[in-house]
Amino acid sequence: MKAIELFLTVGVTAGAVALAPSEAVASSQSETDVSQPTATELLAQGGEGGEGGEGGEGGEYSAGQQANADFVDKLSGGDLVSALQQGGYVIYFRHAQTTIDYADQADPNMSLANCDTQRKLSASGIQDAVDIGSAFREQGIPVGDVIASNYCRAWQTANYAFGRHVQQSLLNFLPFEDYTDAQVEEMQRNMTPLVSDMPEPGENTVLVGHDDLFEAITGIYPEPQGIAYVLEPDGSGGFELIANVLPSEWAEL
Repeated sequence: MKAIELFLTVGVTAGAVALAPSEAVASSQSETDVSQPTATELLAQGGEGGEGGEGGEGGEYSAGQQANADFVDKLSGGDLVSALQQGGYVIYFRHAQTTIDYADQADPNMSLANCDTQRKLSASGIQDAVDIGSAFREQGIPVGDVIASNYCRAWQTANYAFGRHVQQSLLNFLPFEDYTDAQVEEMQRNMTPLVSDMPEPGENTVLVGHDDLFEAITGIYPEPQGIAYVLEPDGSGGFELIANVLPSEWAEL
């Protein structure tokens, strides 16, 4: 398992401390330069992906995985739906399930401009994303900004669920499979403004990203693919973790 857990000391229920935004200029766009395959085309690829990380996962249970397993919801069921209907939350989705699981961010042949060089959503992942979007609409959960990483599996998850997205490079992996302490700190700086910014009144912000970045900011390794964590920004640059929701659970809340 990644060396990330050796660095992290943040508690899973404590509010995050705001850090200075990255000096790098993030790319943000409302449309991608890569044409998105239709659901029919992606479903035709078939295949089922393994659970877990963006490669480099396996072996003994990690600290981040244990934190994920031990997390206790502060709100659940109808109480969670009622809260989300009022808006004011950030909902972080790990992208939906992929056909294969490996650290493509560390692959020198990977190109963000070419989906064929990246991991692809599986048939189950596509269906999960569609079902999540349907559950949001049926339960009247308002969605404001939908922000995804530049990776195809992330922005496609956003599109299948919510029909739109804006790409944000701060949600991208760093191009490594294992991270130094300094690289984990960089991911924390990148993530902090995204998870702590207050949504517009009456709306919820949706982020669609990856496992390592969420683990860097919370200490929690989000699994399985497609899991969501609900965060409540405090208006002062921090946040509180409220709940996690599996893809199949949205329709049952």
